[in-house]
Amino acid sequence: MILIETLQWLPDSRTRTFVFVHSHVVSRFLLRTGSNRQKSAELQLRSCGDEAELSPAQRERPTGMFAVFVPTTRCLLRRVLPGPPAAMHRLYSLDVTAPLLRTQGYVDGRWISAASVFPVLDPATGQEIARVADCGPAEAKQAVDAAYTAFDGWRRHTAKERSLLLRKWFDLMTLHKQDLAKLITFECGKPMAESLGEVAYSASFLEWFSEEARRVYGDIVSSPAKDRKLFLLKQPVGVCSIITPWNFPSAMITRKVGAALAAGCTVVVKPAEDTPLSALALAELADQAGIPAGVFNVVPCSRGRTPAVGEVLCTDPLVAKISFTGSTATGKVLLKMAADTVKKTSMELGGHAPFIVFDSADVDRAVGGAMASKFRNSGQTCVCSNRFLVQSGVYDRFLEKLGRAMDAELRLGHGSEPDTTQGPLINTRAAEKVVQQISDAVSLGAKVLRGGKRLDGSFMEPTLLADVTTDMLCTREETFGPLLPVIRFDTEAEALAVANASNVGLAGYFYSQDISQIWRVAEALEVGLVGVNEGLLSTPEATFGGVKQSGLGREGSKYGIEEYLDVKYMCLGGLQL
Repeated sequence: MILIETLQWLPDSRTRTFVFVHSHVVSRFLLRTGSNRQKSAELQLRSCGDEAELSPAQRERPTGMFAVFVPTTRCLLRRVLPGPPAAMHRLYSLDVTAPLLRTQGYVDGRWISAASVFPVLDPATGQEIARVADCGPAEAKQAVDAAYTAFDGWRRHTAKERSLLLRKWFDLMTLHKQDLAKLITFECGKPMAESLGEVAYSASFLEWFSEEARRVYGDIVSSPAKDRKLFLLKQPVGVCSIITPWNFPSAMITRKVGAALAAGCTVVVKPAEDTPLSALALAELADQAGIPAGVFNVVPCSRGRTPAVGEVLCTDPLVAKISFTGSTATGKVLLKMAADTVKKTSMELGGHAPFIVFDSADVDRAVGGAMASKFRNSGQTCVCSNRFLVQSGVYDRFLEKLGRAMDAELRLGHGSEPDTTQGPLINTRAAEKVVQQISDAVSLGAKVLRGGKRLDGSFMEPTLLADVTTDMLCTREETFGPLLPVIRFDTEAEALAVANASNVGLAGYFYSQDISQIWRVAEALEVGLVGVNEGLLSTPEATFGGVKQSGLGREGSKYGIEEYLDVKYMCLGGLQL
Protein backbone atom coordinates (compact mmCIF):
# COMPACT_ATOMS: atom_id res chain seq x y z
CA MET A 1 0.00 0.00 0.00
CA ILE A 2 1.16 3.56 -0.65
CA LEU A 3 -0.05 6.19 1.80
CA ILE A 4 0.05 9.76 0.62
CA GLU A 5 0.27 12.56 3.15
CA THR A 6 -0.37 16.20 2.18
CA LEU A 7 0.15 19.50 3.97
CA GLN A 8 -0.24 23.21 3.26
CA TRP A 9 1.50 26.03 5.08
CA LEU A 10 0.12 29.53 4.86
CA PRO A 11 1.72 33.01 4.59
CA ASP A 12 0.90 33.96 8.19
CA SER A 13 2.72 30.99 9.68
CA ARG A 14 4.94 31.91 12.64
CA THR A 15 7.05 28.79 12.58
CA ARG A 16 8.77 26.67 9.99
CA THR A 17 9.20 23.60 12.11
CA PHE A 18 7.72 20.18 11.40
CA VAL A 19 7.43 17.18 13.63
CA PHE A 20 8.08 13.96 11.73
CA VAL A 21 6.86 10.72 13.28
CA HIS A 22 7.91 7.59 11.44
CA SER A 23 9.33 4.19 12.21
CA HIS A 24 12.26 4.71 9.84
CA VAL A 25 14.78 7.50 9.33
CA VAL A 26 14.20 9.20 6.00
CA SER A 27 16.82 11.61 4.75
CA ARG A 28 15.41 12.54 1.34
CA PHE A 29 11.96 13.21 0.00
CA LEU A 30 10.36 14.51 -3.18
CA LEU A 31 9.16 18.09 -2.90
CA ARG A 32 6.11 19.12 -4.94
CA THR A 33 4.45 22.49 -5.26
CA GLY A 34 0.92 22.28 -6.72
CA SER A 35 1.06 19.55 -9.34
CA ASN A 36 4.56 20.46 -10.58
CA ARG A 37 7.55 18.34 -9.71
CA GLN A 38 10.34 20.28 -8.02
CA LYS A 39 13.87 19.25 -7.17
CA SER A 40 14.49 16.92 -4.26
CA ALA A 41 15.08 18.72 -1.00
CA GLU A 42 17.10 17.53 1.98
CA LEU A 43 15.34 17.02 5.27
CA GLN A 44 17.66 16.12 8.16
CA LEU A 45 16.05 13.81 10.72
CA ARG A 46 17.88 12.90 13.87
CA SER A 47 15.46 10.24 15.11
CA CYS A 48 11.82 9.30 15.27
CA GLY A 49 9.79 12.21 16.60
CA ASP A 50 12.60 14.79 16.34
CA GLU A 51 11.96 18.26 15.03
CA ALA A 52 13.43 19.02 11.61
CA GLU A 53 14.17 22.47 10.26
CA LEU A 54 13.14 23.28 6.71
CA SER A 55 15.84 23.21 4.06
CA PRO A 56 16.82 26.31 2.08
CA ALA A 57 14.85 25.00 -0.89
CA GLN A 58 11.70 24.94 1.24
CA ARG A 59 12.29 28.37 2.75
CA GLU A 60 12.34 29.83 -0.73
CA ARG A 61 8.68 28.80 -1.06
CA PRO A 62 6.91 30.39 1.93
CA THR A 63 3.52 29.36 0.56
CA GLY A 64 2.41 26.25 -1.22
CA MET A 65 1.42 22.64 -0.95
CA PHE A 66 3.82 19.85 -0.10
CA ALA A 67 3.57 16.07 0.02
CA VAL A 68 5.69 13.21 1.27
CA PHE A 69 5.45 9.92 -0.67
CA VAL A 70 6.58 6.92 1.37
CA PRO A 71 5.99 3.39 -0.01
CA THR A 72 4.94 0.43 2.15
CA THR A 73 5.06 2.30 5.47
CA ARG A 74 2.80 4.79 7.21
CA CYS A 75 4.15 8.20 8.02
CA LEU A 76 2.77 11.27 9.67
CA LEU A 77 3.96 14.79 8.99
CA ARG A 78 2.22 17.25 11.30
CA ARG A 79 2.36 21.04 11.21
CA VAL A 80 3.20 22.76 14.47
CA LEU A 81 1.21 26.02 14.60
CA PRO A 82 0.15 28.22 17.49
CA GLY A 83 -3.51 28.84 18.16
CA PRO A 84 -6.56 26.76 17.19
CA PRO A 85 -6.14 24.24 14.36
CA ALA A 86 -7.31 25.28 10.91
CA ALA A 87 -8.46 22.77 8.31
CA MET A 88 -5.94 23.88 5.73
CA HIS A 89 -3.04 23.62 8.19
CA ARG A 90 -3.60 19.92 8.78
CA LEU A 91 -2.37 16.66 7.37
CA TYR A 92 -4.66 14.69 5.05
CA SER A 93 -4.02 11.05 4.31
CA LEU A 94 -5.76 8.84 1.78
CA ASP A 95 -5.78 5.47 3.52
CA VAL A 96 -7.92 2.80 1.85
CA THR A 97 -7.88 -0.97 1.65
CA ALA A 98 -5.16 -1.92 -0.81
CA PRO A 99 -7.26 -3.81 -3.41
CA LEU A 100 -9.58 -0.82 -3.86
CA LEU A 101 -6.83 1.67 -4.73
CA ARG A 102 -6.34 0.53 -8.32
CA THR A 103 -4.33 2.50 -10.86
CA GLN A 104 -4.39 0.31 -13.98
CA GLY A 105 -7.05 -0.07 -16.62
CA TYR A 106 -9.47 -2.99 -16.36
CA VAL A 107 -10.07 -4.87 -19.61
CA ASP A 108 -11.40 -8.40 -20.18
CA GLY A 109 -11.16 -9.24 -16.50
CA ARG A 110 -7.48 -8.23 -16.25
CA TRP A 111 -5.64 -5.19 -14.92
CA ILE A 112 -3.63 -3.62 -17.74
CA SER A 113 -0.92 -0.99 -17.85
CA ALA A 114 -0.47 1.72 -20.46
CA ALA A 115 2.60 3.31 -22.01
CA SER A 116 2.29 6.29 -19.68
CA VAL A 117 0.47 7.45 -16.56
CA PHE A 118 -1.30 10.64 -15.50
CA PRO A 119 -1.68 12.19 -12.05
CA VAL A 120 -4.87 12.31 -10.00
CA LEU A 121 -4.94 15.33 -7.70
CA ASP A 122 -6.72 16.14 -4.47
CA PRO A 123 -8.59 19.33 -5.47
CA ALA A 124 -8.47 20.60 -1.89
CA THR A 125 -4.67 20.62 -1.73
CA GLY A 126 -3.52 20.27 -5.32
CA GLN A 127 -1.49 17.24 -4.34
CA GLU A 128 -1.02 14.09 -6.34
CA ILE A 129 -2.78 11.14 -4.72
CA ALA A 130 -2.17 8.54 -7.45
CA ARG A 131 -0.80 7.95 -10.91
CA VAL A 132 -3.19 6.11 -13.20
CA ALA A 133 -2.67 4.27 -16.48
CA ASP A 134 -3.16 6.71 -19.36
CA CYS A 135 -5.06 4.47 -21.76
CA GLY A 136 -5.15 5.39 -25.43
CA PRO A 137 -7.01 4.30 -28.56
CA ALA A 138 -5.32 0.88 -28.54
CA GLU A 139 -6.55 0.07 -25.03
CA ALA A 140 -9.99 1.47 -25.85
CA LYS A 141 -10.23 -0.78 -28.91
CA GLN A 142 -9.05 -3.74 -26.82
CA ALA A 143 -11.85 -3.02 -24.35
CA VAL A 144 -14.48 -2.75 -27.08
CA ASP A 145 -13.37 -6.06 -28.57
CA ALA A 146 -13.47 -7.71 -25.15
CA ALA A 147 -16.98 -6.39 -24.50
CA TYR A 148 -18.13 -7.59 -27.92
CA THR A 149 -16.73 -11.07 -27.32
CA ALA A 150 -18.32 -11.26 -23.87
CA PHE A 151 -21.71 -10.04 -25.06
CA ASP A 152 -22.95 -13.32 -26.50
CA GLY A 153 -22.32 -15.18 -23.24
CA TRP A 154 -23.68 -12.41 -21.00
CA ARG A 155 -26.92 -12.03 -22.92
CA ARG A 156 -27.49 -15.78 -22.51
CA HIS A 157 -27.27 -15.57 -18.75
CA THR A 158 -30.75 -15.83 -17.32
CA ALA A 159 -32.27 -12.68 -15.85
CA LYS A 160 -32.02 -14.30 -12.43
CA GLU A 161 -28.29 -14.98 -12.87
CA ARG A 162 -27.61 -11.38 -13.89
CA SER A 163 -29.78 -10.19 -11.01
CA LEU A 164 -27.84 -12.19 -8.43
CA LEU A 165 -24.47 -10.93 -9.69
CA LEU A 166 -25.62 -7.30 -9.56
CA ARG A 167 -26.94 -7.88 -6.07
CA LYS A 168 -23.59 -9.26 -4.98
CA TRP A 169 -21.88 -6.19 -6.44
CA PHE A 170 -24.30 -4.03 -4.44
CA ASP A 171 -23.48 -5.96 -1.25
CA LEU A 172 -19.75 -5.43 -1.79
CA MET A 173 -20.23 -1.69 -2.32
CA THR A 174 -22.15 -1.52 0.93
CA LEU A 175 -19.46 -3.51 2.74
CA HIS A 176 -16.69 -1.17 1.50
CA LYS A 177 -18.63 2.10 1.73
CA GLN A 178 -16.06 3.85 3.93
CA ASP A 179 -13.16 3.23 1.55
CA LEU A 180 -15.24 4.12 -1.50
CA ALA A 181 -16.28 7.37 0.18
CA LYS A 182 -12.65 8.23 0.97
CA LEU A 183 -11.75 7.85 -2.70
CA ILE A 184 -14.57 10.21 -3.69
CA THR A 185 -13.55 12.79 -1.09
CA PHE A 186 -9.89 12.80 -2.08
CA GLU A 187 -10.31 12.83 -5.86
CA CYS A 188 -13.51 14.90 -6.08
CA GLY A 189 -13.30 17.12 -2.98
CA LYS A 190 -16.70 16.31 -1.45
CA PRO A 191 -17.21 16.36 2.30
CA MET A 192 -17.08 12.83 3.70
CA ALA A 193 -20.76 12.88 4.65
CA GLU A 194 -21.71 13.65 1.05
CA SER A 195 -19.31 11.01 -0.24
CA LEU A 196 -20.92 8.39 1.97
CA GLY A 197 -24.27 9.56 0.64
CA GLU A 198 -23.05 9.14 -2.91
CA VAL A 199 -21.83 5.61 -2.22
CA ALA A 200 -25.25 4.66 -0.84
CA TYR A 201 -26.95 6.37 -3.81
CA SER A 202 -24.56 4.67 -6.24
CA ALA A 203 -25.11 1.23 -4.72
CA SER A 204 -28.88 1.73 -4.79
CA PHE A 205 -28.82 1.68 -8.60
CA LEU A 206 -27.21 -1.75 -8.58
CA GLU A 207 -29.85 -2.90 -6.12
CA TRP A 208 -32.68 -1.40 -8.17
CA PHE A 209 -31.53 -2.77 -11.52
CA SER A 210 -30.76 -6.17 -10.02
CA GLU A 211 -34.49 -6.28 -9.41
CA GLU A 212 -35.46 -4.74 -12.75
CA ALA A 213 -33.42 -7.41 -14.57
CA ARG A 214 -36.21 -9.86 -13.70
CA ARG A 215 -38.98 -7.50 -14.80
CA VAL A 216 -38.21 -7.11 -18.51
CA TYR A 217 -41.42 -8.11 -20.22
CA GLY A 218 -42.46 -8.46 -23.85
CA ASP A 219 -45.99 -8.42 -25.30
CA ILE A 220 -48.41 -10.70 -27.08
CA VAL A 221 -50.36 -8.69 -29.64
CA SER A 222 -53.78 -9.61 -30.98
CA SER A 223 -53.43 -10.82 -34.56
CA PRO A 224 -55.71 -9.77 -37.42
CA ALA A 225 -55.32 -13.25 -38.94
CA LYS A 226 -56.48 -16.55 -37.43
CA ASP A 227 -53.34 -18.47 -38.42
CA ARG A 228 -50.82 -16.07 -36.82
CA LYS A 229 -49.55 -15.11 -33.40
CA LEU A 230 -47.75 -11.81 -32.88
CA PHE A 231 -45.06 -11.27 -30.27
CA LEU A 232 -42.92 -8.32 -29.20
CA LEU A 233 -39.58 -9.39 -27.69
CA LYS A 234 -37.07 -7.23 -25.81
CA GLN A 235 -33.39 -7.93 -26.38
CA PRO A 236 -30.15 -6.22 -25.24
CA VAL A 237 -28.70 -3.74 -27.73
CA GLY A 238 -25.08 -4.95 -27.41
CA VAL A 239 -21.84 -3.20 -26.46
CA CYS A 240 -22.34 0.16 -24.74
CA SER A 241 -19.83 2.99 -24.32
CA ILE A 242 -20.32 4.69 -20.96
CA ILE A 243 -18.72 8.14 -20.59
CA THR A 244 -19.12 9.68 -17.14
CA PRO A 245 -18.38 13.00 -15.35
CA TRP A 246 -16.29 13.84 -12.29
CA ASN A 247 -18.96 15.34 -10.02
CA PHE A 248 -20.54 11.97 -9.12
CA PRO A 249 -17.68 9.61 -9.98
CA SER A 250 -19.42 6.52 -8.62
CA ALA A 251 -23.17 7.09 -9.02
CA MET A 252 -23.03 8.21 -12.64
CA ILE A 253 -21.38 4.88 -13.47
CA THR A 254 -23.78 2.59 -11.63
CA ARG A 255 -26.87 4.44 -12.85
CA LYS A 256 -25.85 3.59 -16.42
CA VAL A 257 -23.99 0.31 -15.96
CA GLY A 258 -26.59 -1.18 -13.61
CA ALA A 259 -29.27 -0.77 -16.27
CA ALA A 260 -27.01 -1.95 -19.09
CA LEU A 261 -25.85 -5.13 -17.35
CA ALA A 262 -29.35 -5.91 -16.12
CA ALA A 263 -30.57 -5.73 -19.73
CA GLY A 264 -27.84 -8.12 -20.89
CA CYS A 265 -25.47 -5.56 -22.44
CA THR A 266 -21.72 -5.32 -21.92
CA VAL A 267 -19.95 -2.00 -21.30
CA VAL A 268 -16.75 0.00 -21.67
CA VAL A 269 -16.51 2.84 -19.14
CA LYS A 270 -14.40 5.94 -19.70
CA PRO A 271 -14.40 7.79 -16.37
CA ALA A 272 -13.61 11.48 -16.05
CA GLU A 273 -9.87 12.18 -16.01
CA ASP A 274 -10.18 14.01 -12.67
CA THR A 275 -11.81 11.08 -10.86
CA PRO A 276 -10.79 7.66 -12.22
CA LEU A 277 -10.11 6.01 -8.85
CA SER A 278 -13.79 5.47 -8.02
CA ALA A 279 -14.40 3.77 -11.36
CA LEU A 280 -11.42 1.47 -10.87
CA ALA A 281 -12.58 0.61 -7.34
CA LEU A 282 -15.96 -0.34 -8.81
CA ALA A 283 -14.14 -2.58 -11.30
CA GLU A 284 -12.33 -4.31 -8.44
CA LEU A 285 -15.62 -4.98 -6.68
CA ALA A 286 -17.27 -6.15 -9.91
CA ASP A 287 -14.43 -8.61 -10.28
CA GLN A 288 -14.90 -9.80 -6.70
CA ALA A 289 -18.64 -10.15 -7.33
CA GLY A 290 -17.98 -12.54 -10.20
CA ILE A 291 -19.04 -10.34 -13.11
CA PRO A 292 -17.61 -12.30 -16.10
CA ALA A 293 -14.51 -11.06 -17.92
CA GLY A 294 -15.26 -8.54 -20.64
CA VAL A 295 -18.69 -7.59 -19.33
CA PHE A 296 -17.44 -4.51 -17.43
CA ASN A 297 -14.33 -2.71 -18.69
CA VAL A 298 -12.73 0.58 -17.57
CA VAL A 299 -10.28 2.64 -19.65
CA PRO A 300 -9.05 5.69 -17.69
CA CYS A 301 -7.18 8.36 -19.61
CA SER A 302 -5.81 11.87 -19.25
CA ARG A 303 -7.45 14.99 -20.61
CA GLY A 304 -5.00 14.98 -23.49
CA ARG A 305 -5.99 11.49 -24.62
CA THR A 306 -9.72 11.88 -24.06
CA PRO A 307 -10.57 12.96 -27.64
CA ALA A 308 -8.81 9.95 -29.19
CA VAL A 309 -10.30 7.47 -26.71
CA GLY A 310 -13.72 9.07 -27.08
CA GLU A 311 -13.53 8.73 -30.84
CA VAL A 312 -12.95 4.98 -30.58
CA LEU A 313 -15.85 4.58 -28.15
CA CYS A 314 -18.20 6.63 -30.31
CA THR A 315 -17.29 5.43 -33.80
CA ASP A 316 -16.26 1.77 -33.50
CA PRO A 317 -18.84 -0.30 -35.44
CA LEU A 318 -18.92 -2.91 -32.64
CA VAL A 319 -20.38 -0.32 -30.25
CA ALA A 320 -24.19 -0.29 -30.38
CA LYS A 321 -24.96 2.48 -27.88
CA ILE A 322 -23.39 5.51 -26.20
CA SER A 323 -24.49 6.84 -22.82
CA PHE A 324 -22.90 10.14 -21.83
CA THR A 325 -23.23 12.55 -18.93
CA GLY A 326 -21.51 15.91 -19.29
CA SER A 327 -21.77 19.29 -20.94
CA THR A 328 -24.17 20.06 -23.76
CA ALA A 329 -21.27 21.15 -25.97
CA THR A 330 -19.48 17.81 -25.59
CA GLY A 331 -22.72 15.91 -26.02
CA LYS A 332 -23.23 17.54 -29.42
CA VAL A 333 -19.75 16.44 -30.49
CA LEU A 334 -20.47 12.84 -29.46
CA LEU A 335 -23.81 12.86 -31.26
CA LYS A 336 -22.07 13.85 -34.47
CA MET A 337 -19.58 11.02 -34.01
CA ALA A 338 -22.37 8.53 -33.38
CA ALA A 339 -24.30 9.62 -36.45
CA ASP A 340 -22.09 7.87 -39.03
CA THR A 341 -22.92 4.45 -37.61
CA VAL A 342 -26.40 5.45 -36.34
CA LYS A 343 -25.80 4.37 -32.77
CA LYS A 344 -28.41 4.56 -30.05
CA THR A 345 -27.58 7.38 -27.65
CA SER A 346 -28.54 8.56 -24.19
CA MET A 347 -27.40 12.06 -23.32
CA GLU A 348 -27.66 13.62 -19.86
CA LEU A 349 -26.36 17.12 -20.51
CA GLY A 350 -26.26 20.57 -18.93
CA GLY A 351 -28.85 22.17 -16.71
CA HIS A 352 -29.69 25.67 -15.51
CA ALA A 353 -32.37 25.00 -12.93
CA PRO A 354 -34.81 27.69 -11.78
CA PHE A 355 -35.86 27.80 -8.12
CA ILE A 356 -39.08 29.77 -7.63
CA VAL A 357 -40.48 30.94 -4.29
CA PHE A 358 -44.04 32.21 -4.48
CA ASP A 359 -45.74 34.44 -1.91
CA SER A 360 -47.77 31.48 -0.61
CA ALA A 361 -44.63 29.42 0.11
CA ASP A 362 -43.47 28.17 3.48
CA VAL A 363 -40.37 30.37 3.54
CA ASP A 364 -38.48 28.29 6.09
CA ARG A 365 -39.00 25.18 3.98
CA ALA A 366 -37.96 27.10 0.86
CA VAL A 367 -34.73 28.21 2.56
CA GLY A 368 -33.97 24.62 3.52
CA GLY A 369 -34.61 23.50 -0.04
CA ALA A 370 -32.40 26.25 -1.43
CA MET A 371 -29.52 25.25 0.84
CA ALA A 372 -29.80 21.61 -0.18
CA SER A 373 -30.26 22.28 -3.87
CA LYS A 374 -27.56 24.93 -4.24
CA PHE A 375 -24.71 23.98 -1.94
CA ARG A 376 -24.58 20.20 -2.24
CA ASN A 377 -21.18 19.32 -3.71
CA SER A 378 -20.39 23.06 -3.59
CA GLY A 379 -22.96 23.69 -6.32
CA GLN A 380 -21.33 21.26 -8.73
CA THR A 381 -24.35 19.20 -9.80
CA CYS A 382 -26.30 19.33 -13.03
CA VAL A 383 -29.61 19.62 -11.16
CA CYS A 384 -28.58 22.25 -8.61
CA SER A 385 -30.51 25.50 -8.72
CA ASN A 386 -28.88 28.38 -10.60
CA ARG A 387 -31.57 31.04 -10.89
CA PHE A 388 -33.52 31.89 -7.72
CA LEU A 389 -36.74 33.74 -8.43
CA VAL A 390 -38.48 35.10 -5.34
CA GLN A 391 -41.84 36.89 -5.37
CA SER A 392 -41.89 40.42 -3.97
CA GLY A 393 -44.06 39.58 -0.96
CA VAL A 394 -41.47 37.23 0.56
CA TYR A 395 -38.29 38.55 -1.10
CA ASP A 396 -36.74 40.33 1.88
CA ARG A 397 -37.73 37.62 4.36
CA PHE A 398 -36.28 34.90 2.15
CA LEU A 399 -32.96 36.73 1.78
CA GLU A 400 -32.68 37.37 5.51
CA LYS A 401 -33.39 33.77 6.50
CA LEU A 402 -31.18 32.39 3.75
CA GLY A 403 -28.24 34.55 4.80
CA ARG A 404 -28.57 33.38 8.40
CA ALA A 405 -28.75 29.77 7.28
CA MET A 406 -25.57 30.17 5.22
CA ASP A 407 -23.78 31.67 8.22
CA ALA A 408 -24.90 28.87 10.52
CA GLU A 409 -24.58 25.81 8.31
CA LEU A 410 -21.76 26.23 5.79
CA ARG A 411 -18.16 25.40 6.67
CA LEU A 412 -15.31 25.36 4.17
CA GLY A 413 -12.50 22.85 4.46
CA HIS A 414 -10.96 19.59 3.36
CA GLY A 415 -13.63 16.96 2.82
CA SER A 416 -12.04 14.61 5.35
CA GLU A 417 -12.63 17.11 8.18
CA PRO A 418 -15.82 16.15 10.09
CA ASP A 419 -17.16 19.72 10.26
CA THR A 420 -16.70 20.49 6.55
CA THR A 421 -19.85 21.09 4.53
CA GLN A 422 -18.21 22.83 1.56
CA GLY A 423 -15.19 21.39 -0.21
CA PRO A 424 -13.22 22.92 -3.07
CA LEU A 425 -14.32 23.26 -6.65
CA ILE A 426 -12.83 20.62 -8.90
CA ASN A 427 -10.07 22.89 -10.23
CA THR A 428 -8.99 26.52 -10.52
CA ARG A 429 -10.80 26.96 -13.84
CA ALA A 430 -14.09 26.25 -12.09
CA ALA A 431 -13.30 28.84 -9.41
CA GLU A 432 -12.37 31.41 -12.06
CA LYS A 433 -15.75 30.94 -13.75
CA VAL A 434 -17.59 31.69 -10.50
CA VAL A 435 -15.44 34.77 -9.90
CA GLN A 436 -16.21 35.98 -13.41
CA GLN A 437 -19.96 35.61 -12.86
CA ILE A 438 -19.82 37.45 -9.54
CA SER A 439 -17.78 40.29 -11.02
CA ASP A 440 -20.16 40.61 -13.95
CA ALA A 441 -23.22 40.69 -11.67
CA VAL A 442 -21.73 43.29 -9.32
CA SER A 443 -20.73 45.50 -12.25
CA LEU A 444 -24.35 45.45 -13.40
CA GLY A 445 -25.82 46.34 -10.00
CA ALA A 446 -26.08 43.13 -7.96
CA LYS A 447 -25.30 43.28 -4.23
CA VAL A 448 -23.09 40.74 -2.45
CA LEU A 449 -24.85 39.75 0.79
CA ARG A 450 -22.59 36.83 1.69
CA GLY A 451 -19.22 35.61 0.48
CA GLY A 452 -18.04 36.72 -2.92
CA LYS A 453 -14.35 35.94 -2.57
CA ARG A 454 -12.10 33.29 -4.00
CA LEU A 455 -9.84 31.67 -1.43
CA ASP A 456 -6.68 29.58 -1.77
CA GLY A 457 -6.51 27.13 -4.64
CA SER A 458 -9.95 26.23 -5.94
CA PHE A 459 -11.86 27.11 -2.77
CA MET A 460 -14.67 29.60 -3.22
CA GLU A 461 -16.77 31.33 -0.58
CA PRO A 462 -20.48 30.43 -0.81
CA THR A 463 -21.95 33.59 -2.26
CA LEU A 464 -25.39 35.18 -2.01
CA LEU A 465 -26.32 37.92 -4.50
CA ALA A 466 -29.38 40.17 -4.32
CA ASP A 467 -30.89 42.53 -6.91
CA VAL A 468 -29.94 40.18 -9.74
CA THR A 469 -31.37 40.80 -13.20
CA THR A 470 -31.76 38.60 -16.24
CA ASP A 471 -29.07 40.39 -18.23
CA MET A 472 -26.34 39.14 -15.88
CA LEU A 473 -24.05 36.28 -16.85
CA CYS A 474 -25.04 34.14 -13.86
CA THR A 475 -28.66 34.02 -15.08
CA ARG A 476 -27.69 33.09 -18.64
CA GLU A 477 -25.00 30.43 -18.05
CA GLU A 478 -24.82 27.39 -15.79
CA THR A 479 -22.52 28.24 -12.86
CA PHE A 480 -21.42 24.90 -11.43
CA GLY A 481 -20.31 26.53 -8.22
CA PRO A 482 -21.56 27.95 -4.86
CA LEU A 483 -23.18 31.09 -6.25
CA LEU A 484 -26.81 31.85 -5.33
CA PRO A 485 -28.25 34.78 -7.32
CA VAL A 486 -31.73 36.02 -6.34
CA ILE A 487 -34.11 37.72 -8.80
CA ARG A 488 -37.25 39.55 -7.63
CA PHE A 489 -40.52 38.98 -9.55
CA ASP A 490 -44.13 40.10 -9.19
CA THR A 491 -46.39 37.67 -11.09
CA GLU A 492 -46.55 33.96 -11.81
CA ALA A 493 -46.44 34.61 -15.55
CA GLU A 494 -43.27 36.69 -15.11
CA ALA A 495 -41.57 33.93 -13.12
CA LEU A 496 -42.45 31.25 -15.68
CA ALA A 497 -41.19 33.40 -18.54
CA VAL A 498 -37.80 33.81 -16.84
CA ALA A 499 -37.64 30.16 -15.76
CA ASN A 500 -38.31 28.88 -19.28
CA ALA A 501 -36.00 31.36 -21.02
CA SER A 502 -33.22 28.80 -21.46
CA ASN A 503 -32.15 26.37 -24.16
CA VAL A 504 -31.77 23.62 -21.52
CA GLY A 505 -34.35 22.06 -19.27
CA LEU A 506 -33.16 19.45 -16.81
CA ALA A 507 -34.57 20.29 -13.36
CA GLY A 508 -36.80 22.97 -11.87
CA TYR A 509 -38.00 23.69 -8.33
CA PHE A 510 -40.73 25.83 -6.83
CA TYR A 511 -42.36 26.45 -3.47
CA SER A 512 -46.04 27.20 -3.08
CA GLN A 513 -48.96 26.22 -0.83
CA ASP A 514 -51.58 27.02 -3.51
CA ILE A 515 -52.67 23.68 -4.96
CA SER A 516 -54.01 25.21 -8.17
CA GLN A 517 -50.77 27.11 -8.68
CA ILE A 518 -48.78 23.95 -7.98
CA TRP A 519 -50.53 22.12 -10.80
CA ARG A 520 -50.25 25.06 -13.22
CA VAL A 521 -46.57 25.67 -12.63
CA ALA A 522 -45.56 21.99 -12.57
CA GLU A 523 -47.08 21.55 -16.03
CA ALA A 524 -45.73 24.84 -17.39
CA LEU A 525 -42.05 24.42 -16.40
CA GLU A 526 -40.06 23.19 -19.40
CA VAL A 527 -37.91 20.66 -17.56
CA GLY A 528 -37.62 16.91 -17.12
CA LEU A 529 -37.64 16.90 -13.29
CA VAL A 530 -39.79 19.09 -11.05
CA GLY A 531 -39.39 19.51 -7.31
CA VAL A 532 -42.50 20.90 -5.62
CA ASN A 533 -41.67 22.06 -2.09
CA GLU A 534 -38.60 19.81 -2.30
CA GLY A 535 -34.96 20.59 -3.12
CA LEU A 536 -33.55 17.08 -3.58
CA LEU A 537 -35.11 14.90 -6.27
CA SER A 538 -32.97 12.01 -7.47
CA THR A 539 -33.88 8.45 -6.56
CA PRO A 540 -33.45 5.12 -8.41
CA GLU A 541 -37.21 4.61 -8.54
CA ALA A 542 -37.84 7.76 -10.63
CA THR A 543 -36.72 8.88 -14.07
CA PHE A 544 -33.78 11.23 -14.54
CA GLY A 545 -33.39 13.22 -17.76
CA GLY A 546 -34.16 16.54 -19.40
CA VAL A 547 -35.81 18.28 -22.32
CA LYS A 548 -34.55 20.82 -24.83
CA GLN A 549 -30.74 20.67 -25.01
CA SER A 550 -30.45 18.94 -21.65
CA GLY A 551 -30.34 15.60 -23.35
CA LEU A 552 -31.99 12.49 -24.74
CA GLY A 553 -33.46 9.50 -22.94
CA ARG A 554 -34.07 8.69 -19.29
CA GLU A 555 -32.03 7.01 -16.58
CA GLY A 556 -33.24 5.26 -13.43
CA SER A 557 -36.73 3.88 -12.80
CA LYS A 558 -38.36 1.10 -14.80
CA TYR A 559 -37.73 3.19 -17.93
CA GLY A 560 -33.96 3.30 -17.44
CA ILE A 561 -33.46 -0.31 -18.53
CA GLU A 562 -35.49 0.32 -21.69
CA GLU A 563 -32.65 2.52 -22.96
CA TYR A 564 -30.53 -0.65 -23.32
CA LEU A 565 -33.16 -2.83 -25.00
CA ASP A 566 -34.34 -3.23 -28.59
CA VAL A 567 -37.89 -4.32 -29.36
CA LYS A 568 -38.15 -7.14 -31.88
CA TYR A 569 -41.45 -8.05 -33.55
CA MET A 570 -41.97 -11.76 -34.27
CA CYS A 571 -44.84 -13.06 -36.40
CA LEU A 572 -45.50 -16.80 -36.05
CA GLY A 573 -47.62 -17.87 -39.07
CA GLY A 574 -49.05 -20.99 -40.65
CA LEU A 575 -50.73 -22.08 -37.46
CA GLN A 576 -53.68 -24.48 -37.60
CA LEU A 577 -55.88 -23.17 -34.86
